[in-house]
Amino acid sequence: MYCCGAAMIGAIGSLRKHSVFVHNVPLLYCPVCHEIEVHPAVKEEFELVVQYAVEDGVKETTLRDKIDPELIAEWKEYCVSFQEADLEPILREQIDYSLDLLSATKQLGDAEWGEELKNRLKVLTGRLKRLEEQKESSK
Repeated sequence: MYCCGAAMIGAIGSLRKHSVFVHNVPLLYCPVCHEIEVHPAVKEEFELVVQYAVEDGVKETTLRDKIDPELIAEWKEYCVSFQEADLEPILREQIDYSLDLLSATKQLGDAEWGEELKNRLKVLTGRLKRLEEQKESSK
């Protein structure tokens, strides 16, 4: 899935909707524009959990008690990457993907798309640099 043109990354996280904080939600997020969406495979289930929680006055709930490898494999089909632990390999994968596309823009002569990709690369490399600095300073 794509938002601003960058490939969305999958992850399991927590999301607040209305007055309810829902944990263990499969999410798609963009490393460039930071758009976050509930994964399409569980969107209906997520909406129902939120609706029931609001009706029952519950402020915090869990979408799934157990996230097994089969579910993650299914969810990965909707996104280029799926973050299970370290963000660094995903950022590197996104940079490689964007560089491949940048090469295609040169072959197609699409300068506008090339500029968008250069901006995306600037954001991604900045995040990777900050992540590397954080890792280095925590040693």
